[in-house]
Amino acid sequence: MTLGLAIATVAGGFLFPFAIRMMWDKFVELYGAFGGWMSAAFIVGTIWAINHGLSTPMITQTGAWIDMAWAAGIGLLVATIVKGGNFTKAIPNIFYAIIGGTLAGFILSLFL
Repeated sequence: MTLGLAIATVAGGFLFPFAIRMMWDKFVELYGAFGGWMSAAFIVGTIWAINHGLSTPMITQTGAWIDMAWAAGIGLLVATIVKGGNFTKAIPNIFYAIIGGTLAGFILSLFL
């Protein structure tokens, strides 16, 4: 991977949690639960298209498959800690996310 592709990949990984942090709460604040659904569609869909769906995607994948949820989870966790949040409150959520992801991966492996 060239330096340019590496920089674009890191920027693409940053873009998703940044967009979530900047826009999701505002959508929910303005439109309630419907704002959450709009955020899920517009933010996730747009960033996915930029990172993966274009003919020349922003993210270069070179073997390891990483889901966009990892970028969102890690990015939002780091942003919370940087703003003075409490990491220990996140530990149960991280634990349950690992269990849920493992279970989902197992279920998908049964038919894919």
